[in-house]
Amino acid sequence: MTDANGDATNGVNPEKDLAASNLPGQRGDGGEEIRVQRGMFGADNGGDTSGYGGLIRSIRLPGPATRPYGGWFDEVADELEGALEEQGLLPENAIEKTVVDRGELTFHIAREHLVRVAQTLRDDPALRFELCTGVSGVHYPGDKGRELHAVYHLRSLTHGRLVRLEVSAPDADPHVPSLVAVYPTNDWHERETYDFFGLVFDGHPALTRIMMPDDWQGFPQRKDYPLGGIPVEYKGAQIPAPDQRRSYS
Repeated sequence: MTDANGDATNGVNPEKDLAASNLPGQRGDGGEEIRVQRGMFGADNGGDTSGYGGLIRSIRLPGPATRPYGGWFDEVADELEGALEEQGLLPENAIEKTVVDRGELTFHIAREHLVRVAQTLRDDPALRFELCTGVSGVHYPGDKGRELHAVYHLRSLTHGRLVRLEVSAPDADPHVPSLVAVYPTNDWHERETYDFFGLVFDGHPALTRIMMPDDWQGFPQRKDYPLGGIPVEYKGAQIPAPDQRRSYS
């Protein structure tokens, strides 16, 4: 058996060897482990209904890449850093780290400089990332001090390229600046991310819920949101709510 990278996975007992080199996420790439997941969906206290509760996996965020990044990645990074310097902004103050992972280039941006970086990527003639296809929220409870992440996909129609921006905010201060003024298409995407994750996009023209009722309590896609559910009757059989189903672990 092999994993997604073609490495053999036979012969490893993950219960005893979390650092095994052929476990997913263990690549020695300088990444940061944020938690260890046990059970197929990380459930505990008898909540694993997957039928296999023995899985154990280290969950890691990829570390910063080192140059050369390869292909056109270096060209984009050089142009972005040079453009920021011309504006009087030190690139190391705006770009927390640059990640190349799974063939994608991601700039991790300090949230206070997000708008400046996005506008530079859009307007610089050598970059021209004219389109933002949306923003997605991610919740990492184990990533202390930066539990909430917002991920933006930017596409250059001029140069046929795709990069990602990622910013983080702590649970205690879930604020990031809105990019609607730079990319108007982000309007509803920011509302959805707010609705499901509780990320507040400062400067959004009308940051209200878009899927859930206005009076809904909590943010349903956060990992600390209770599973809950409604019992369902199907052909005479009662299907209990997810948090009340039988555990096989």
